[in-house]
Amino acid sequence: MNKIITISREYGAGGHSIGKQVAEKLGIPFYDRDIVRETVKASGFDPELVEEEQEDVSRTNSFFKTICSASSIYYNDTQEAIHDVQRAVILHFAQEGPCVILGRCADDILRQAGAECINVFIHADETHRAVRVSELTGCTNATELQKMIAKKDGSRHTYYNHYTGKKWGDSHNYHMTLDSGALGYDTCVKLIVEAAQAED
Repeated sequence: MNKIITISREYGAGGHSIGKQVAEKLGIPFYDRDIVRETVKASGFDPELVEEEQEDVSRTNSFFKTICSASSIYYNDTQEAIHDVQRAVILHFAQEGPCVILGRCADDILRQAGAECINVFIHADETHRAVRVSELTGCTNATELQKMIAKKDGSRHTYYNHYTGKKWGDSHNYHMTLDSGALGYDTCVKLIVEAAQAED
């Protein structure tokens, strides 16, 4: 299995849990918060976080040091700068070998780079997602849960559309779109793992 799996997901659809289980079953790395951490290291945009990770920063490899030294380019937009560094981080992780990468336009970034991927989109109906978000946040107010889901999905849609020019969640952008509410997490994991193994 030499493919990279990217997982995009609606908020509350269980994409993180599904992606992590897929990585565990395939014995490959799972990248989510790791991307944020390495981006913080490389960009220097959050000194407090870099300070907390000081031991790791001292062992930062030449790849990330190269990105840091290249920061002499002036960026008017901090978000654009962060995206550029994050893109480099994603490409670096992908170059290291098979892995599962969650969100952050990884599907489009790797498609443009010519990397072989299986791109997955996880979605679910509002009821399943509300239950999941309630478990994650502790919120039990139905109206508030609906607002939280709409806000998070709106942000992901805007971000994806801005950086890819494509519509977030459009089935044409992915190899698999799975309804985790109808299928269940275990079945979603099984289908993704089987798709990855079928590529051997």
